[in-house]
Amino acid sequence: MEKKVRVRFAPSPTGGLHLGGVRTVLYNYLFAKQLGGEFILRIEDTDQTRFVPGAEEYIQECLAWCGLTPDESPLHGGPYAPYRQSERKEMYRQYAEQLVAQGNAYYAFDTPEELDEMRVKFKTEENTSPQYNLQVRNKMRNSLTLSQGEVKQLLAEGVPYVVRIKMPENETISFTDMIRGDVEFNSSLVDDKVLLKGDGMPTYHLAVVVDDYSMKITHAFRGEEWLPSAPVHILLWKYLGWYKEMPQWAHLPLIMKPDGHGKLSKRDGDRLGFPVFAMNWTDPKTNELTTGFRELGFLPEAFINMLAVLGWNDGTEQELFTIDELIERFSMEKVHKGGAKFDFEKAKWFNHEWIKRTPATAFKPQVKKLFEENNIQVEDEAKFEQVLETVKERCTLLPDFVQQASFFFKAPQTLDVASVKPKWNEDKARFFDIVCEKFTVLEDWTASGIETLFKETATEKAIKVGELQLPFRIMLVGGKFGPTVFDIAALIGKVETIDRIKYALTQF
Repeated sequence: MEKKVRVRFAPSPTGGLHLGGVRTVLYNYLFAKQLGGEFILRIEDTDQTRFVPGAEEYIQECLAWCGLTPDESPLHGGPYAPYRQSERKEMYRQYAEQLVAQGNAYYAFDTPEELDEMRVKFKTEENTSPQYNLQVRNKMRNSLTLSQGEVKQLLAEGVPYVVRIKMPENETISFTDMIRGDVEFNSSLVDDKVLLKGDGMPTYHLAVVVDDYSMKITHAFRGEEWLPSAPVHILLWKYLGWYKEMPQWAHLPLIMKPDGHGKLSKRDGDRLGFPVFAMNWTDPKTNELTTGFRELGFLPEAFINMLAVLGWNDGTEQELFTIDELIERFSMEKVHKGGAKFDFEKAKWFNHEWIKRTPATAFKPQVKKLFEENNIQVEDEAKFEQVLETVKERCTLLPDFVQQASFFFKAPQTLDVASVKPKWNEDKARFFDIVCEKFTVLEDWTASGIETLFKETATEKAIKVGELQLPFRIMLVGGKFGPTVFDIAALIGKVETIDRIKYALTQF
């Protein structure tokens, strides 16, 4: 019987959730759902010096907005709780001690000053940043160089120490990556990573192995920046006797800067004027606000769609996918090995396409909130929905609805008179006076009824309709934008249309 697929996303709650992190969540989620498996959110908060208040709740809210709800998490619970590493502290120590007893790890008592001294003492032209590795460890203060009695005494006295893995010499460590195929490392090139810190907390290296084993994780997908750590993790799976239970791994490509040079960072977003976080994040220390995709006006469906194809395609020309289509089509083998360049214009294209294909009822609450923030009151819900449907093809981001739709509910504060003045004359002014009179008694107040009357009156007055439509638009909207002018008049109503024409005539 095949094991049930179990995947996990294990972020450190240290700040905003980068779009690369959301893509990792997405690929985990799609893989699990396609195979009837479970998606777990585990919080890796072992580095207490980097703890940021509110960051865990922020991650949960991001996933909820994206519709990527975990089956198990600190919030949802589950059979392998607790899902915060800080609440599993004692378990890690027993495994660290087991590794020391087996001779696969050792106690290191070096002070921060001694470590600094080591980096200076062993620095050469060939090795500009020495690491605590098999060449250096025999010259440091640890349980490999001290006698058993000295080690016992230091432990009894409570002298601070860390536990380091003892990397073997010149061993080939290999595994098969679901994206990259066979990957090999030479153990001599890897330093002796710390497994247990001085405060008793595990590092990522020990915790990720223990947690993946104890939570029965079958597949582990993470960013390619973790590839150099793979040999340490493989050895830990072996040393702890769990190698047959080791998950299949896939190291996802990075999301690159728009020019393709280097990993996309928050600084790049700030510099180039686009978000890199899923949602707004306010740094509790500096109070600095970083804008997110949600607040900029992205639909979650568009954000997810854009991320899915940023480094993966199903082999077809299709670009727009629902979440169900992504679950059906996704495969880890079709994830690209190379990094994917982020293109904000393309991201906006996805959002525009999703706004067009999404019923206005879905985003009406967000747009209504934007209207209220701009002091535009909406009282007629049916009309509001109709307006959103009418203008949505013109909107790329949700805030665009404010410009494209607010004039349906509030007369424009300013009119683009300069666009009308050059061709304005008495005949046109008289035309609008007459149209107002005819509008007053028009019974068929529909877009087609208004258009018919407007064009018939223009013919009577021997004025080209094209020369009248721009002034009419500016009278109703204030500028050269918006849907068909007769649709606008039909929606804002007879009284409001006549009032706006009369006001505009005093300004032209």
